Amino acid sequence: QVQLVESGGGLVQPGGSLRLSCVASGRIVSVDNVAWYRQAPGQERELVASIISTGSTVYGDSVKGRFTISRDNAKNTVYLQMDSLKIEDTAVYSCNARVTYYNIISYRRSLEVWGQGTLVTVSS
Repeated sequence: QVQLVESGGGLVQPGGSLRLSCVASGRIVSVDNVAWYRQAPGQERELVASIISTGSTVYGDSVKGRFTISRDNAKNTVYLQMDSLKIEDTAVYSCNARVTYYNIISYRRSLEVWGQGTLVTVSS
Protein backbone atom coordinates (compact mmCIF):
# COMPACT_ATOMS: atom_id res chain seq x y z
CA GLN A 1 0.00 0.00 0.00
CA VAL A 2 2.82 2.39 0.83
CA GLN A 3 6.57 2.10 0.69
CA LEU A 4 9.67 4.17 1.37
CA VAL A 5 12.77 3.60 -0.72
CA GLU A 6 16.14 5.15 0.09
CA SER A 7 18.95 5.63 -2.38
CA GLY A 8 22.22 7.49 -2.73
CA GLY A 9 24.48 5.61 -0.36
CA GLY A 10 27.94 4.46 -1.29
CA LEU A 11 31.63 4.71 -0.54
CA VAL A 12 33.12 8.15 -0.05
CA GLN A 13 36.37 9.52 1.33
CA PRO A 14 36.49 11.64 4.48
CA GLY A 15 35.52 15.20 3.64
CA GLY A 16 33.37 14.09 0.74
CA SER A 17 29.66 14.48 0.15
CA LEU A 18 26.65 12.33 -0.60
CA ARG A 19 22.98 13.05 -1.06
CA LEU A 20 20.46 10.49 0.09
CA SER A 21 16.91 10.35 -1.19
CA CYS A 22 13.80 8.85 0.36
CA VAL A 23 10.83 8.40 -1.95
CA ALA A 24 7.36 7.42 -0.82
CA SER A 25 5.28 5.40 -3.26
CA GLY A 26 1.71 4.23 -3.27
CA ARG A 27 -1.54 6.08 -3.22
CA ILE A 28 0.01 8.89 -1.23
CA VAL A 29 -1.97 11.77 0.13
CA SER A 30 0.93 13.36 1.97
CA VAL A 31 4.27 12.56 3.53
CA ASP A 32 4.09 14.13 6.93
CA ASN A 33 6.84 14.11 9.55
CA VAL A 34 10.02 12.51 8.23
CA ALA A 35 13.26 11.52 9.90
CA TRP A 36 16.58 10.05 8.86
CA TYR A 37 18.14 7.58 11.26
CA ARG A 38 21.40 5.74 11.11
CA GLN A 39 22.84 2.66 12.73
CA ALA A 40 26.48 1.69 12.72
CA PRO A 41 27.61 -1.89 13.36
CA GLY A 42 27.32 -2.74 17.04
CA GLN A 43 25.69 0.57 17.88
CA GLU A 44 22.18 1.75 18.57
CA ARG A 45 20.11 3.53 16.00
CA GLU A 46 20.32 7.30 16.32
CA LEU A 47 18.39 10.22 14.93
CA VAL A 48 20.27 12.09 12.23
CA ALA A 49 17.73 14.69 11.15
CA SER A 50 14.01 15.25 10.97
CA ILE A 51 11.68 17.54 9.09
CA ILE A 52 8.02 18.20 9.71
CA SER A 53 5.38 19.01 7.16
CA THR A 54 5.87 22.75 7.53
CA GLY A 55 9.59 22.46 6.84
CA SER A 56 11.00 22.92 10.33
CA THR A 57 14.08 20.79 10.94
CA VAL A 58 15.95 19.15 13.79
CA TYR A 59 19.47 17.72 13.63
CA GLY A 60 21.46 15.40 15.78
CA ASP A 61 24.38 17.06 17.53
CA SER A 62 26.95 15.02 15.65
CA VAL A 63 25.80 16.23 12.22
CA LYS A 64 24.85 19.85 12.85
CA GLY A 65 26.45 22.15 10.34
CA ARG A 66 27.33 19.28 8.01
CA PHE A 67 24.03 17.63 7.04
CA THR A 68 20.91 19.22 5.60
CA ILE A 69 17.47 17.65 5.39
CA SER A 70 14.96 18.94 2.86
CA ARG A 71 11.81 17.82 1.13
CA ASP A 72 9.94 18.09 -2.13
CA ASN A 73 6.32 17.52 -1.27
CA ALA A 74 5.23 17.40 -4.91
CA LYS A 75 7.53 14.41 -5.45
CA ASN A 76 6.88 12.80 -2.06
CA THR A 77 10.62 12.86 -1.55
CA VAL A 78 12.92 13.78 1.32
CA TYR A 79 16.63 14.39 0.91
CA LEU A 80 19.62 14.27 3.21
CA GLN A 81 22.58 16.22 1.94
CA MET A 82 25.72 15.06 3.73
CA ASP A 83 28.83 17.21 3.51
CA SER A 84 32.19 17.04 5.24
CA LEU A 85 31.69 13.36 5.89
CA LYS A 86 33.68 11.70 8.65
CA ILE A 87 34.63 8.09 9.21
CA GLU A 88 32.25 7.97 12.14
CA ASP A 89 29.36 8.77 9.78
CA THR A 90 29.64 5.24 8.40
CA ALA A 91 26.28 3.54 8.96
CA VAL A 92 23.12 2.27 7.38
CA TYR A 93 20.85 5.26 6.90
CA SER A 94 17.10 4.68 7.02
CA CYS A 95 14.15 6.90 6.32
CA ASN A 96 11.16 6.93 8.63
CA ALA A 97 7.99 8.81 7.84
CA ARG A 98 4.40 9.20 8.78
CA VAL A 99 2.55 8.77 5.50
CA THR A 100 -1.08 9.49 4.79
CA TYR A 101 -2.44 7.32 2.01
CA TYR A 102 -5.55 5.79 0.48
CA ASN A 103 -5.97 2.12 1.31
CA ILE A 104 -7.49 -0.54 -0.92
CA ILE A 105 -11.01 0.72 -0.30
CA SER A 106 -9.90 4.31 -0.83
CA TYR A 107 -10.13 5.17 2.84
CA ARG A 108 -7.58 7.67 4.01
CA ARG A 109 -5.18 6.25 6.59
CA SER A 110 -1.84 7.12 8.16
CA LEU A 111 1.11 4.87 8.97
CA GLU A 112 4.63 5.07 10.27
CA VAL A 113 6.79 3.54 7.55
CA TRP A 114 10.47 2.56 7.41
CA GLY A 115 12.60 2.29 4.32
CA GLN A 116 15.00 -0.59 3.74
CA GLY A 117 18.09 1.50 4.41
CA THR A 118 21.08 2.55 2.34
CA LEU A 119 24.69 2.00 3.36
CA VAL A 120 27.07 4.92 3.66
CA THR A 121 30.73 4.04 4.06
CA VAL A 122 33.26 6.78 4.75
CA SER A 123 36.79 5.50 4.42
CA SER A 124 40.18 6.68 3.23
